[in-house]
Amino acid sequence: MRETPAGETRTVSAGPATQRFIPFRRSDLVEMLADNGRLAQSDQAGFRALVRLLNAVFHHDFHEQLETLKDAYAPFNPDPDTRAVCSYDAQDRQAARRRLVHELTELLEDGNFEAIDQQDLQRAFEEESLLKIRLAVDQSDFEDVVFFRRGATVREEVLTSWFGLRRRPVVFTNYEKVLILVTFKDAEHFEESAQDLPFTPGTTILKLFQDVPRADLEMLFPNARPRMRLLDTLLIGVPALVGGIVVLSTKLITTLGLLLVLVGFWLGFRDEPVELDQATLVTLGAGLGSLGGYLNRQLTKFKKRKIEFMQALSEHLYFRNLDNDTGVLHHLIDDAEEEEVKEALLCWYFLRTAETPLTEAELDEAVETWFRDHWNLEMDFEVNDGLTKLRKLGLLTRDDGRLTAVPVEEAMRRLDERWDAYFQYGGPVAEPGS
Repeated sequence: MRETPAGETRTVSAGPATQRFIPFRRSDLVEMLADNGRLAQSDQAGFRALVRLLNAVFHHDFHEQLETLKDAYAPFNPDPDTRAVCSYDAQDRQAARRRLVHELTELLEDGNFEAIDQQDLQRAFEEESLLKIRLAVDQSDFEDVVFFRRGATVREEVLTSWFGLRRRPVVFTNYEKVLILVTFKDAEHFEESAQDLPFTPGTTILKLFQDVPRADLEMLFPNARPRMRLLDTLLIGVPALVGGIVVLSTKLITTLGLLLVLVGFWLGFRDEPVELDQATLVTLGAGLGSLGGYLNRQLTKFKKRKIEFMQALSEHLYFRNLDNDTGVLHHLIDDAEEEEVKEALLCWYFLRTAETPLTEAELDEAVETWFRDHWNLEMDFEVNDGLTKLRKLGLLTRDDGRLTAVPVEEAMRRLDERWDAYFQYGGPVAEPGS
């Protein structure tokens, strides 16, 4: 295994072959296909015009989906900049939450995200974290938890410890994007006061992150709290114990003797009274002051360590956070639109450039082989999704189980007809005041 400089991360492989995400920008994919040399000359001229029409049609459809999602998320938006015109009771909010999860799941499927189930989350808690922080998450705080991820890659990073003297390479699975939707239970489900909780009961949180190691998924939970590792406990506890023994043996031995004598006299175990002269009071005060100072130093060290943990956690989340709340919906719509266009375009292109009509399985193999041979990419192409979109747009013909894509000119004509049909207001427009 080749080591990388400390703190540097490098990609070892592009991840499992089961990922559906196409890791190329839509415009780059268009150029990749245009430069491939497989299109006939008659199709080459109008190829980019076809792509523009295809983009416009999908953009319109996804705009409608965005408006639906915004309406579904409106009851849970924590920072709206508009005034609400209606209120939601518990039953309405429950129905709205189910609608939101359903609409969001469909969108994530279009964007080729994969669900992260409870087994994956449990594995994240068990694997060694790259963050060097132990986190505790109380999953009983949640009413709903939805995790999705996209773009899995295998990476290598060198971790340092013991003040840089120890360097250890670690290979881990990294998720390019991770979405989390969390709904907290209502206040009556929590024993402690709502003011003491690090979150607001009953709220729904929607966040999108990038470059998240699988082993660090727990840091994305909004109620994650740092916990001392064994090493951190030893680093604080052992010096505290040694320092306590030193303070006890040098500064507190006389004070403890005086205190024991006083307690014995007050409890009746000693008949002879204790004379508290000035020297005795000074000794007692000095000892108690030393004890108070020692305890304050240990408490300060503990608080400082906890602040360091929180700062490390905040820094990691700050640089990984892509979007929050309604902004996540806009981000996901853009991602899904890109994926849908890419899938439809790939299906049309490889059907159109094939020497003979293809079956669905042959088309799937042709696309995956092209990515593997030309771009060193193993992927599971969603051929059924791409064909469904072409069929819906009328850009596909089927004959005895074999598929053919319509020519560029005919495809542009059909897409143009579809675009014109979106807005049909053929009647006369009434004049204002008529």
